[in-house]
Amino acid sequence: MVLNTALNRGRLIAIFLAFAFAYFFSALIRAVTATLSPVLTQELGLQARDLGLLAGGYFLGFSVTQLPLGTWLDRHGPRKVILCFLSIAVLGCVAFSMATSFTGLMAARVLCGVGVSACLMAPLTGFRRWMAPQTQLRANSWMLMTGSFGMVASTLPVQWLLPQIGWRPLFWGLAVLTALGMALIAWLVPHWRSAQVTSSVVEGAEPLVAPKGYAEVWAHPYFRRMSPIGFFSYGGMVAVQTLWAGPWMVRVAGYSAAEAATGLFAINLCMLCTFWSWGMLTPWLFSRGLSVDRIITFGLPVSLLTLSGILWLGEHAGAAAWALFCVTSTVISLAQPAVAMAFAPALAGRALSAYNLVVFAGVFVLQWGIGLGVDLFSSLGLSAVDAFRAAMGVFLALSVLSYAYFLALKSHNARQPISP
Repeated sequence: MVLNTALNRGRLIAIFLAFAFAYFFSALIRAVTATLSPVLTQELGLQARDLGLLAGGYFLGFSVTQLPLGTWLDRHGPRKVILCFLSIAVLGCVAFSMATSFTGLMAARVLCGVGVSACLMAPLTGFRRWMAPQTQLRANSWMLMTGSFGMVASTLPVQWLLPQIGWRPLFWGLAVLTALGMALIAWLVPHWRSAQVTSSVVEGAEPLVAPKGYAEVWAHPYFRRMSPIGFFSYGGMVAVQTLWAGPWMVRVAGYSAAEAATGLFAINLCMLCTFWSWGMLTPWLFSRGLSVDRIITFGLPVSLLTLSGILWLGEHAGAAAWALFCVTSTVISLAQPAVAMAFAPALAGRALSAYNLVVFAGVFVLQWGIGLGVDLFSSLGLSAVDAFRAAMGVFLALSVLSYAYFLALKSHNARQPISP
């Protein structure tokens, strides 16, 4: 790709802000079910498995688009693709606000997941063409920060709004704001010219002609090594952050709905600061020869030990414990750029999309699976506290097995460490 020098600094900032506005609300829509779980459970009589499936429906819709999304972005460009997808998100928000049954809520959440599934990949695709490499790194980090702000906004601010307007008008508002994001993108983001894709943005690099299909990605030893921890540890972290931390605080730790929302706010604020810190620290770590594999090898056990401590504490484990679990689990987020580096540039986009699919499939399975586990153990006579502990114990066991698989396979990623 060649750098589009016609885009000056002011235009690039405007493009970034337009994409960031949409990504902020996509993250809010993703995480808001954790805050809404008490009111949805009470109003519609949802069981734990229903709540897990409802939250997982978003990730189901999100996941099914990942493989074709990369091809569509390369062919049609981020502007056209994200506008088409966001129109589906608007419909999903409206449908959610009008739903009167679990089936209606579930269908609407799937639509929302499909609709916002391009909100990160689209800008990252555009940034690669429009920005110099060092600017891309900064823009990518700031996009993730924007998503963290959206997660924070889904907690206390939503909890404060609920008594004032209710959850149905809240989703009408999200539909309007998402449509406003579409208008900003249509106004500020340039059209895609496929003829520009002639050479790498890095001078002297090979042309980026992507091979067809994903066979080489699925078969790659490093991709296979990273997939189980991506599915269980990364997917589990997101499942907890966006759903199960809330019900645990209410049903196990005895929090009120307002206290749980405050806890979720604190968890997401900690995550925001942690991702910012990773962006600051990783260049320093890699300059000292610490590869992604080594960081995960020594960092992931801290997350597993934290989850073990939560299970041992039971009702005494609240927001602080779950914040510590989520923060220590962020080490697994380094796997995504490492997977991309294991492939030639022509396959990097497909590798990222495929790994993203693995992660979000894990989120869906674990959000639903933990709910099924809670209901199953409750039906066997366990108390709410012990049912939650047992379900989370199964999640811990699967995470330990995936980590053991990671250790058992030798690294095939010769391109580490990452550098700008």
